[in-house]
Amino acid sequence: MKKLFTGIWEVAEVVLIALITLFVIRTFIIQPFQVSGASMSPNFQDHDYLLVDEVTYRFRTPARGAVVIFRYPGDESSFFIKRVIGLPGEKVAIKSGEVAITEAGDDGKTFTLDESYLPSQSKTAGDVNVTLAPDHYFVMGDNRGNSFDSRNWGPLDKKDIIGLVRLRLYPFSELGTIDRPVYELATQ
Repeated sequence: MKKLFTGIWEVAEVVLIALITLFVIRTFIIQPFQVSGASMSPNFQDHDYLLVDEVTYRFRTPARGAVVIFRYPGDESSFFIKRVIGLPGEKVAIKSGEVAITEAGDDGKTFTLDESYLPSQSKTAGDVNVTLAPDHYFVMGDNRGNSFDSRNWGPLDKKDIIGLVRLRLYPFSELGTIDRPVYELATQ
């Protein structure tokens, strides 16, 4: 009888340790996310299953081009996926379908964003001219004609960012890491 109890206790310990480990990983390190909607099309589709890195932004700030998951500022229970376009202190201007960035500081240069990850015929709608406060980011969906983003509700506070999209798990044909684009900034 004692052997049986010892065996059950050992199995229970293993299960408990596994559950605690899973809870810690899921809560503080990696979180699954399923894309809902077409705002990031053509690069992310409705029902894509992604893994989100929740650790990176505890040690560094988001970079331009990173795809992030965040709590929508208008409803903390809703989660969105968008691409970081403007960084803290920068000025973001959208006019005639182009996105212009003016670097932070008095001598900041102005660049037109070359967004090669968008379809060639894609134009960014809207007329925006905003200077970002410290810890604020300008985010947009890749489907510029069908995205509810910073053009509609304003800059995103860093505290609302959950994490960085690192991996696409589903569909299996698209399995792989998510690379951040390298922008070629054209001087205006």
